[in-house]
Amino acid sequence: MAITAVGSIALDTITTSAGTAEAVLGGSLTYFSLAASLFAPVHMVGVVGEDFPAAHLAWFRERPIHLEGLEQRAGGRTFRWSGRYSDDCSMRTTTALALNVFQTFRPQLPPAARRQPYLFLGNIDPALQRHVLDQMEHPAFVVSDTMDHWIAQQRDALLALLPQVHVFLLNDEEARLLAQTADTHRAAQWVVAHGVDCAIVKCGAQGSILATVEGVTAMPAFRVERLADPTGAGDSFAGGLLGYIAAQQQPPQATLHEAILYGAAVASWCVEALGVERLRHLTREMIETRVAQLRPLVDRTP
Repeated sequence: MAITAVGSIALDTITTSAGTAEAVLGGSLTYFSLAASLFAPVHMVGVVGEDFPAAHLAWFRERPIHLEGLEQRAGGRTFRWSGRYSDDCSMRTTTALALNVFQTFRPQLPPAARRQPYLFLGNIDPALQRHVLDQMEHPAFVVSDTMDHWIAQQRDALLALLPQVHVFLLNDEEARLLAQTADTHRAAQWVVAHGVDCAIVKCGAQGSILATVEGVTAMPAFRVERLADPTGAGDSFAGGLLGYIAAQQQPPQATLHEAILYGAAVASWCVEALGVERLRHLTREMIETRVAQLRPLVDRTP
């Protein structure tokens, strides 16, 4: 089973205590696709400019990633972001941002992308997420992401989308902002009460919270030895999660707990190097090693 994924593709300049990476491959769609394609084929739907390096396209083609939905605009420039992290990577400051071709991005899905049963809606305007959903023929399982900007600026549109989503991803700060509560567990339950089948609240090194109508479960994170760059960790988590689900011969709900462990394992590898460098060389064997270490922690997670 294949996945259709929509989001941003960027050229990032990242500075952390581990060093600086100039104009490296980034964006939510990139991190998700590199992670998910380790498990299942991915149909990418995004936009880049004429300046987008051919080497990056070659990296995508090394994986089971379909590029029919990737638009390259002649004369345009690719979305660019620059950011600097604090020494412990707990705080991020955006130092430059140029949306470029992404500013007018309106996703148009090619026929093959419309037919896929799994859909990832990356961190884009909820109106565009709805636009993508309306193009899908029979989406069986939809995972959606968001950020604080859309919660603050497009709250009503975001809430209207939730009943169409099976898994809604957000971090702990975003969950509290959306639910307007200081309690993260209550925030997760609030999201489920507003129509989504499942909310997964990412809590960084503390793991994640899985909320369904049946209750709330705390899930572990893999403790990395040295955090180099947290950029893309959430999208890598989503790629590992949905990629694993798409590769199974079972109903998605039956594999959700295990899928979260795979998402956590992929994200843990991602943050150990600047940009997507670790994801480019990641293997299933490396992922399985960390999943095996996470499984015994599930029942002991407070």
